[in-house]
Amino acid sequence: MTEFRTRAVRAGINCDPGHGAVVAPIQVSSAYRRADPAQPGAFDYARTGQPGRAELAAALAALEGASGAVVASSGMAAIDLVLNLLPNGARILCAHDCYGGTRRLMDARSQQRGFDLVYVDCTDDAALEAALWDGADLVFFETPSNPRLRLTDLQTACVRAKAAGALSVVDNTVLSPALQRPIALGADLVVSSLTKMINGHSDMVGGVVCARNPEHVERLSWWANAAGAVGGAFDAFLAMRGLRTLPVRAKAQSESALEVARKLQAHPKVVRVDYPGLEDHPGHAIAKAQQDGFGPLMSLELTGGEAAARQFVQSLELFILAQSLGGVESLCAIPATMTHAAMTPEARQEAGVPDGLVRLSVGLEAPNDLWADLEQGLATL
Repeated sequence: MTEFRTRAVRAGINCDPGHGAVVAPIQVSSAYRRADPAQPGAFDYARTGQPGRAELAAALAALEGASGAVVASSGMAAIDLVLNLLPNGARILCAHDCYGGTRRLMDARSQQRGFDLVYVDCTDDAALEAALWDGADLVFFETPSNPRLRLTDLQTACVRAKAAGALSVVDNTVLSPALQRPIALGADLVVSSLTKMINGHSDMVGGVVCARNPEHVERLSWWANAAGAVGGAFDAFLAMRGLRTLPVRAKAQSESALEVARKLQAHPKVVRVDYPGLEDHPGHAIAKAQQDGFGPLMSLELTGGEAAARQFVQSLELFILAQSLGGVESLCAIPATMTHAAMTPEARQEAGVPDGLVRLSVGLEAPNDLWADLEQGLATL
């Protein structure tokens, strides 16, 4: 079998039967001709199936080691599709420090459908075991977590979830399949925001669910079609284009992020840096065991607290103050007022997201230039 990097580069290449295009053209048609009114062809209506989206789904499933995948209109739509696998009143365990939008969706769907929703520290094996004592239908992991970069030992956690009768779902957005493949570690389903690392260019929005079980793929596809929660033709094209450079981007961004994290950790105005690549990070050993790199994301706290954080992010020039991660451009954010603003102050406290936390997404700029920008920002404090 060819290596991951080769398979990523070749995704969707040389598969145009019509004109022999090396890169398949964007198919914008919403409808496809039938030869038989009683029998659809490979494609019938673009909500149900679309050539570019099908190619992207097949490529992502192969890279994640899944039996199939469903491409959704966003990462949140992908998570919502997974919830359709559950009956009303199902018991869900969810990582207590998950992305703010995930928590907002989980809370809303639980109120609507009577889910027994429990937030648990999935990085604490004893806490997870205790929460699973009464069984569960689904356990939602996010590792590394956003924004605190906490690590869950997926092999152990997925075994525990399976023993309790639960599906294991892993949000793999921060790392992508280039750096972590949860299905090989025991997960049943993997969700990702295509917007982030996979696309990598901050020019589209999309999501994906990859499933171990073909039956789950079939059910997820049914719901995606029924609800219309599918990605568009141009978004699929952009995500596929980004996918081809994912391995080299992920490697370069991980290397730069580690260099930046080490320098930040040594700076007197930085109280703490959360980055799994640092040897003293609580999840460093887990990251080395289950990841192929440490990723582009980190968080930090400054000596001056919330006021210093605001001053810092507004003084940066290369790091753009914006809500996303994983792109070729470096970004910064204050999660409490941006990515995690939908959470209550109590929920943010439980998740360990203080008001002064700063999140950095390291892009492809030269690490020396990125450090110079951070250093001048710290000098303003």
